[in-house]
Amino acid sequence: MPQVIIENPILNSPFAEPARHFKFAKTGITNEVEDSRRISSYFMPIPQPKKKGKQLTFDTEWTPDRIEENKFINRVRSRVNLWRQGGYTEITKTSRFLLDYWKNSDRERPLFFCQIEALETAIYITEAAKKCGDAWIENDLRRFNDETNPEIFRLAFKMATGSGKTVVMAMLIAWHALNKFANPQDARFSDTFLIVTPGITIRDRLRVLLPNDPTSYYRERDILPADRQVELRKSTILITNFHAFKPREKYAVARLTKKLLTRNGEGKQLIESPDEMVRRVCRELGNKKNIIVINDEAHHCYRSKPDVDDEEGVLKGDERREAKKREEAARIWITGLEAVKAKIGVRVIYDLSATPFFLRGSGYREGTLFPWVVSDFSLIDAIESGIVKIPRVPVSDDQMKGDQPTYRDLWTRIKDAGLPKKGRGTAEVSGEPKLPKELQGALHSLYGNYEKTYRLWESHRRGTPPVFIVVCNNTNVSKLVYDYVAGWEKTLKNGNAVVQAGNFDIFRNDDGNGVWLSRPNSLLIDSEQLESGEAMNPDFKKIAAREIDEFKAEYRERFPDRDISKLTDEDLLREVMNTVGKPGKLGEHIKCVVSVSMLTEGWDANTVTHILGVRAFGTQLLCEQVIGRGLRRISYTPGDDGLLTPEYAEVYGVPFSFIPCSKSIVIPVPPPAVTRVRALEDRADLEMRFPRVIGYRYDMPSEKLEAKFTADSKMALTTADIPTKVQLDPIVGETSIHTLDDLKRKREQEVVFSLSKRVLEKYFKDDEGNLKHWLFPDILRIARHWLRECLVLKDDAFPQMLLLIEFTHDASDKIHRAIAENVRDDKTLKPILRPYDPAGTTRHVDFNTAKPVYETRPDKSHISHVVADTDTWEQKLAHSLEDMDEVLCYVKNQNLGFSIPYTLGGAEKNYFPDFLVHFNDGQTDPLNLIVEVTGEKKKDKAAKVATAQTLWVPAVNNHGGFGRWAFIEISDPWDAKNLIRSSILNKLESQPA
Repeated sequence: MPQVIIENPILNSPFAEPARHFKFAKTGITNEVEDSRRISSYFMPIPQPKKKGKQLTFDTEWTPDRIEENKFINRVRSRVNLWRQGGYTEITKTSRFLLDYWKNSDRERPLFFCQIEALETAIYITEAAKKCGDAWIENDLRRFNDETNPEIFRLAFKMATGSGKTVVMAMLIAWHALNKFANPQDARFSDTFLIVTPGITIRDRLRVLLPNDPTSYYRERDILPADRQVELRKSTILITNFHAFKPREKYAVARLTKKLLTRNGEGKQLIESPDEMVRRVCRELGNKKNIIVINDEAHHCYRSKPDVDDEEGVLKGDERREAKKREEAARIWITGLEAVKAKIGVRVIYDLSATPFFLRGSGYREGTLFPWVVSDFSLIDAIESGIVKIPRVPVSDDQMKGDQPTYRDLWTRIKDAGLPKKGRGTAEVSGEPKLPKELQGALHSLYGNYEKTYRLWESHRRGTPPVFIVVCNNTNVSKLVYDYVAGWEKTLKNGNAVVQAGNFDIFRNDDGNGVWLSRPNSLLIDSEQLESGEAMNPDFKKIAAREIDEFKAEYRERFPDRDISKLTDEDLLREVMNTVGKPGKLGEHIKCVVSVSMLTEGWDANTVTHILGVRAFGTQLLCEQVIGRGLRRISYTPGDDGLLTPEYAEVYGVPFSFIPCSKSIVIPVPPPAVTRVRALEDRADLEMRFPRVIGYRYDMPSEKLEAKFTADSKMALTTADIPTKVQLDPIVGETSIHTLDDLKRKREQEVVFSLSKRVLEKYFKDDEGNLKHWLFPDILRIARHWLRECLVLKDDAFPQMLLLIEFTHDASDKIHRAIAENVRDDKTLKPILRPYDPAGTTRHVDFNTAKPVYETRPDKSHISHVVADTDTWEQKLAHSLEDMDEVLCYVKNQNLGFSIPYTLGGAEKNYFPDFLVHFNDGQTDPLNLIVEVTGEKKKDKAAKVATAQTLWVPAVNNHGGFGRWAFIEISDPWDAKNLIRSSILNKLESQPA
């Protein structure tokens, strides 16, 4: 069958649930599109050969007979989807606030659907599933964990590389911490977090999860409004790499003493106990208990299956050594977490990984999905949504040998061609590098394509150059490739060394005149050694000695005020590796990276365009891991159709089968310029304060309360809202009936008391927030009358259903309105302020935006810029405000946290007006003016404006603690001065003399 070529594999918006996918047929993927979301499934790897000497071809085609459905994930996904469509019932107010904030269509930087879905799944399982009849989810998860992680409870989120796992971690932290702060007694949540990573690179990069970090994701990715970011700083977050779990020696003991102690059975006293290890690692957590653990790249963390004769017996050489290393790392990681659980307690462990599969050597069949995975956004989903670069692999060539193109299954053709083995010593790979012809051909072919990409980049000069990476199987092979690519030294008879040019002009580290460049274009790195934090292997250090010296010289030049002696060689190389593709950093000019073994996870350069694998790839899993290093996109700006433009990574030597694509080389559109919008310290005198209103209440005469019940006071309870009887039938056996009898057994007096308590706590407080306890008997009497006169019970419903929290709130609102209705003239509207945080300020505004901005005048605004959602009117209105002498200061309501609560169709919503202005209207104190620019008429606009004018402004003015407020609606920004002045004049004239 001819090879299918798909011109553009992007079918879906990254910001909405995928609605289309490419169909798989018997021969693999087709260009036929199905109008539905792809079900979660995994690719079943072929069994490893058991017979000695038998070589099995690695088949990577995604054909229907090789794809297995993830039934548990799909079932959970369907329940979360129903819950989403039903409006997120049975969750806390904090969780609802966060979901609404993350899904707000007006966000400056919208979140990917897959990020929100991961949090929806976590929230549903934690808060709503049991109440919605889905206790089976947690029951199944506990069974899965008992079978594989008997000491701990884990939930895993499968998310493709480049789909934003770090953002999801920030969202998890915000959700847990804010819920814990809102209700410290709620045992489901915690404000203490231990984040565990597979290496130092990710550990350092995850500093963005610390609320106080300058590059905090809570600000940069707008995970929380500014005021809630301040609240999050009360949480405790510790980030470490799993190597910290390895017990250390407690004392420095001479080698001979250690040997004698070990021989006498006393050696264990020198090593930390599990409790001592936990005290060392978790010292910064203080006395916190029952913490949340987040594992990044969690496929490295598992408990090996005991006493299983798995496929490891057939592994040889490098593959066997790699499996042993993986098994030891997994043991340290999982044992460390078990020790943490035993010592200080762990509520739950959240695993994030693009490939949460058991690896070879685990005792499980390699490629088996962790059974505790609850959500899945796979690589093919990410490709079809445009979230990642699209890996392109060779699909044919003109050699016509073998089942696969030469440069696709490269390793099988060169592994026996005399490549140096590990441990033979670096001397054997000195001198002129000699590569197998297939490897030479692959390098030159892939470089030829890279050169075209580089020349296009060079003509545009946008950002840092594209990056070419080579992943080798051991130190000596990587040195051979590196010398061939970047250049090598030839030793003459007199002992002098002469620099020989590399074979690729763009990657050469020589200047063409026999001298090494001061800034290398290519980098040789052993990421595995750098990740552990331990000293590098002496052999590798010897190989890398020259480039280390060159980077030291460059470091001194770039950072003359820093002490280079405080940096180890490992620190320096790690800094170079981690800053490849980052402007202004030590690694910005690197164009080629030759890596020993796998390039580290967490290496997040988004400029990788070409990948060459020079090692064995036994499964699709390993293929996806190495290709993941080149998946991060450069631009996330959608086109007019709402879809992202395809970006590509060219891949040789990785027998990876996915979407065969055909596309000419293009330079990706760079992301728009980003502006930091923030409160400026030198403008602190222009700071503006505002109340944080969450509702409205009436202050009424306190002598005696009465109520006037109307048709609006009635409330019906029905089994349409919640079932009272459920029948469960087995396949065979007796039927079981579940009822709400435990609720029905509650006394009616308890219902009246609960309603009265809710009314008192919500509506009858003084301005200092103290309850008016003396009114409780009146409220109790009114609630009893309401229950008798206004509650309608339909078939099988009963009054005790009002004890359910949602019904309690609805009923208390109706009782309060009936009380307020009875008081016509002698009642005062007051705001209900946010508990513990009643006032907001411009002081905390600090975020990045890619939208157009208007730079504010230093004497008119505390905030540096006005963000424009349209092409002109925000800029024009800002200019008009700055041009008015009466305007003392102003701010655009962007990431300010100022909102007006209103109700539409029975649902509580928040309205975000456009501008806040301090206006001199001739009174002793300035007028706080809310300015709304009226655009297209929407059905909810009238409700927003009416609430602002008739509820918010009167309530806040009656409060008296926030100055005078007014609301103005402007229809024409080009006539703003006249409209504002005339509106203020009318308000002054309408005031009583």
